[in-house]
Amino acid sequence: MKDARIDRRLFLRGIGGVTAGVAAATALSACGTGTSRSGAGSGGKGGKTVVVRDSGGSYGAALQKAIYTPFTQETGIQVKVLNLDDAPLLAQIKQGRPQCDLINNSMMSHNKYVKQDALEALDLARVKSVKSAKIPENQITDHAVGSSFYGACMAYRTDAFGGKKPESWADFWDTAAFQGGRSMCNPDGDLPELEFALLADGVPMDKLYPLDVDRAFKVLTRLRGDIKKFWDSGPLPGVLLSRQEVTMSTVWDGRLADLEKQGVPVTRQLNGMRRQFQGYAIAKDAANVDAAYKLMDFSLRAESQAALAKAFPSNPSSPLAYTKLTNEERSALAGAPEHYDKGFDTDIDWWLKNESAVTKRWLEWARG
Repeated sequence: MKDARIDRRLFLRGIGGVTAGVAAATALSACGTGTSRSGAGSGGKGGKTVVVRDSGGSYGAALQKAIYTPFTQETGIQVKVLNLDDAPLLAQIKQGRPQCDLINNSMMSHNKYVKQDALEALDLARVKSVKSAKIPENQITDHAVGSSFYGACMAYRTDAFGGKKPESWADFWDTAAFQGGRSMCNPDGDLPELEFALLADGVPMDKLYPLDVDRAFKVLTRLRGDIKKFWDSGPLPGVLLSRQEVTMSTVWDGRLADLEKQGVPVTRQLNGMRRQFQGYAIAKDAANVDAAYKLMDFSLRAESQAALAKAFPSNPSSPLAYTKLTNEERSALAGAPEHYDKGFDTDIDWWLKNESAVTKRWLEWARG
């Protein structure tokens, strides 16, 4: 199943060529490609509908349970879901015929949509929960609002190092003190992990950007022989650790929770975690703008964000959402007050300017 955090790969595979995507979008519209599911609940209040794009999988199932179904029960507005990749969706919008109204996507992807004039400018007066949920100002833009974040961090086997615990990215690079293979992500899975290399080389978190690309690749090269596999999907780091193919890996925060519950000796280290936010935007020329605003407003409520966090390992953007969780639920989240300052926010502007060049260089580097 697809994951909410993998959408960015599609931009690297020709999203700039929207012309080619137009044909794909036309075909999609004709054949109905893209999963659509209706929200449960009574829909008798006028038969209104809103179509929201999300990436499906376990994340989509959690959204259905925590957001879409309660929204329909409260408003009577039916929620239909479109699981459609970015390139064809952008092509639809360029044609003036978007299949969806509301888009759930990474804030970085929303920025790319803005550059294509593919999003409506938001009237935040229609999204009351932005203020009531105290959404951080840096997650509120003219076209999108951040609802949650995921963190890329370190994972390791707790039985691998004789009781020692890796505390930093320098430890991840220290294969003498912390022996065993490593795994890091492929650009198909997430942004290249240059920040972790720089942190391992002594760069402070608040001095990372603009990234020193040459320095980062020199540090990556020091570890290259110990990287046994580059992962491209959320579950894979846990699989590699469980099979003892590696002793340490980069991982998306929350991906180890089930393995830990099963007694697998793995855990995470949040020091130096890289945060990336997910959020909502309205497609340009959306057919159901009013309903899209209502679903966005509902989704951003602190109560809704907390409900989603109970159903899926996402970290609410609303600080109030954490107060609506139990101590156990809250402490498990990387966004909890005791964990938040251990990480840093991804500089979206830097990556928007440099992603293509860095990814090309990464692919050349990985081939050796």
